[in-house]
Amino acid sequence: MNMQGETYQPDPNRYDSTTYRRCGDSGLKLPPICLGCWHNFGDTTPLDRMQKLCTTAFDHGITHFDLADNYGPGPGAAERNMGIILRRCFSHHRQELVISTKAGYEMWPGPYGNLGSRKHLLSGLDQSLKRLGLDYVDIFYHHRPDPDTPLEETMGALAQAVTSGKALYLGLSNYDGPTMARAAAILTEMHVPFVINQNRYSIFDRTIEDNGLKQAVMKEKKGLITFSPLAQGLLTDRYLHGIPEDSRIRADGRFLKESALTPQRLKQIQDLNELARQRGQSLAEMALAWLLRDPAVTSVLIGASKPEQILDNLKAVQSADFSQEELGMIDRIALGKQS
Repeated sequence: MNMQGETYQPDPNRYDSTTYRRCGDSGLKLPPICLGCWHNFGDTTPLDRMQKLCTTAFDHGITHFDLADNYGPGPGAAERNMGIILRRCFSHHRQELVISTKAGYEMWPGPYGNLGSRKHLLSGLDQSLKRLGLDYVDIFYHHRPDPDTPLEETMGALAQAVTSGKALYLGLSNYDGPTMARAAAILTEMHVPFVINQNRYSIFDRTIEDNGLKQAVMKEKKGLITFSPLAQGLLTDRYLHGIPEDSRIRADGRFLKESALTPQRLKQIQDLNELARQRGQSLAEMALAWLLRDPAVTSVLIGASKPEQILDNLKAVQSADFSQEELGMIDRIALGKQS
């Protein structure tokens, strides 16, 4: 039931216009655009707004909702709220959804509430399933590397999540290339389905190119789903003329700081926006399309506070072709590279 007591009926044509992408060499397919719940799914957002985001996404072929145990505010809130939405709207559609979650950031006090120990990961997964009201998640990620726990222990915990039936597939988040390759070798030996990596990637943030992750993804034939594709809003028309008064920078500087919008960065945003205009796109559409044109990228995670933003972001799928000249221009603007 929805907030007004009416049964949600998904759009019967929801799969007609989406081409799903295989996750590496696995059998799992994901939509090119997925809905991330990092922002706007905590206890500061009205539940009916979150519900509308999810139903709008599903009505347009977005089958993947991405969470983590620490997403909020406060920690655990996004999973708890998603659990309510799943019961109200998707109880008859669970088999059509890919629900992912993660463990690895601090969730409770004491020595077991953080990072990558077997104790933390398996306890965290059990708590996530209770908040979500699910018997299993489709993808369970280790959220970040733990330098103090043997990689074999962390991977063994992930493997048990699958063998216990509490997760169907495994993922790694925020790993670099060499560490991911070592983890992949361990998980392959255990015969468990490690299929996807989740990392930050955008026109402005090329870390996965520099730390070998992108190259390792291709070599190991794993999927790659990217977050922060719009660089926390910098790759939109929101900052073309400086910082607006209602910007997230002013309201909450945890994720995007005012110092990030230097005169040089502002000029880059304006130049990229002009290129997008020439392509007949908004800057945000071009930034998403730039990722989706990459054969290494399986899917892109978007955040949204309004259903209209989801619909706007879906337009990027329709124009993900770039000429070599356009790609060169993007690199010259964003990185100062010379052709």
